[in-house]
Amino acid sequence: MNAAAKKKKKGSGDGGNVIATNRKARRDYMVLDQIEAGIELQGTEVKSIRAGQVSLNESYARITKGEVYLLDMHIMPYEYGNVFNHPPRRPRKLLLHRREINRLVGLVAEKGQTLIPLKMYLKRGRVKVEIGICKGKQTHDKRETLKRKTADREARRDIAHHSR
Repeated sequence: MNAAAKKKKKGSGDGGNVIATNRKARRDYMVLDQIEAGIELQGTEVKSIRAGQVSLNESYARITKGEVYLLDMHIMPYEYGNVFNHPPRRPRKLLLHRREINRLVGLVAEKGQTLIPLKMYLKRGRVKVEIGICKGKQTHDKRETLKRKTADREARRDIAHHSR
C-alpha cells in the first residue's frame, strides 16, 4: 500500500461520511457556488447528528451582524440525554473566516440569491456543513431539469440494454 492510499482513510478527506443531504435544495434551487463551514454545537447535538437524527429540509442560512447562522435545521434531542438537552430548532452559528463571510455578504446581496445547506458530513471527526449560494428555479426551469434527467436515464437504459 503506497503513502497516498494510507492517508485516504474512511471518514477523512473530502466529506466521505455524509450524515444528511438536502435533496429539495438541488430540485428547487440552482446552486451557483458551494462553501464548507464548521458548525457550533452544544452538548449532545453531536451524538444526535452521529446517530443520523438531523433534518436539513426547509433550513437556510442568514447573515446577521457579520456572522452566519443556520436556521430551521432540526436536530432531535439525544435519546439518552438528560434535562440539559438542546432545543431541536435553535439557530446554530456557522464557523467561517472573515473573508469568506464578506464574500458571502457580497453574493447574497444580489437579488434572488440565498444560502441553503446542501449536506452535512463528518470530516476528521468534525461536523461540517456544505452551504450553497443558490438562486430559486422558476417552474419552467424545474420542468427542463426533469426532462433532461428523464432523457439521460432513458439513454443509459438503452446503452445498457444494447451492450448485453
